[in-house]
Amino acid sequence: MRRKTTLPSDGLSGRARRARVEPMAVRPLRDGRYVVETDGGTYVVDVEARTCTCPDNAIRHARCKHLRRVAIEITRGEVPPPGRRRATCAVCGDETFVPMDATGPQLCRDHDHRAGDLVRDRESGGLLVVTRALGTRADETPTETGTLVSAYETNADYGDHEPTFEAVYLDSLPVNAGLSDLGELHAYRFPASRLSRVERGFVGANSLGERLARA
Repeated sequence: MRRKTTLPSDGLSGRARRARVEPMAVRPLRDGRYVVETDGGTYVVDVEARTCTCPDNAIRHARCKHLRRVAIEITRGEVPPPGRRRATCAVCGDETFVPMDATGPQLCRDHDHRAGDLVRDRESGGLLVVTRALGTRADETPTETGTLVSAYETNADYGDHEPTFEAVYLDSLPVNAGLSDLGELHAYRFPASRLSRVERGFVGANSLGERLARA
């Protein structure tokens, strides 16, 4: 249960000021709404519909302090936005927000990889391009030989619980390969933290050859 907190007034007045300086606790619900607890009562806020069960909004149709406070806490990263929930990054342990229906191990923005990202293998130093996220743990994901990703000696320093990714070494990437082609390439499997991001979106809608031609 979150404790009521206050925020600096930032020189504001009226409802905008009260939204910050009055003690409130904001708690997300699974349906995308939020419970706001105050010293004067408990209300339910729907930020997408811009509604609140308090009299100020329900009767006077004003943008109440509760709606404002939820919006502030979403912007500050204190609570997840609608449609997302809290999760723990499998690499660093920090809190992150993920889609409500996400399953398996999750990653924060700093440790997640996307198809097309240029990454470096921490073991070999080689450059690779991520082809896809598998969404399964390293100790549950076999390679093409049947050996689990976590069972390789070179992966001993990385978490068995980490999600796995497929990636292809840069020097074997066809110059005409675009983002839509990456899933068809022969790739290797790695635990998330073995891959260090170099450049987000290195391969995009245009092929590598088109990118190099424009460089």
